[in-house]
Amino acid sequence: MFYLAKAYDDEKRFCSLKEISGNEKISFSYLEKILSKLEKGKLLRSKKGFTGGYRLYNHPKNVNVGDIIRCLEGSINVDNCYNHGKRCPKTKTCEAFSVWRKVKRSLEDTLNSMTLLALIKK
Repeated sequence: MFYLAKAYDDEKRFCSLKEISGNEKISFSYLEKILSKLEKGKLLRSKKGFTGGYRLYNHPKNVNVGDIIRCLEGSINVDNCYNHGKRCPKTKTCEAFSVWRKVKRSLEDTLNSMTLLALIKK
């Protein structure tokens, strides 16, 4: 995503899998799986053909790290209070539940506040 964010200035340019894989030293097949998920999650767009490849769906200032993680990993969890969408039966009496809830909110707030644009400018 950083690579594609850096290439975003040229609005007509799509980066090929081969280009990204070679420059970022990521396995072609692994990268293909990741980019496919990101495309399905509407974070990337793709184009077939000789000048095809991938590019960000939105400007890097409108893509945050939380969006990327949720797209690739699902919801952000730091505990086992929720498992497969079901709440642990002990949450009403669990002393740690409120702590884990605060940690999760803090983590989500932090990830949601970091945009690709801000990160590539560092």
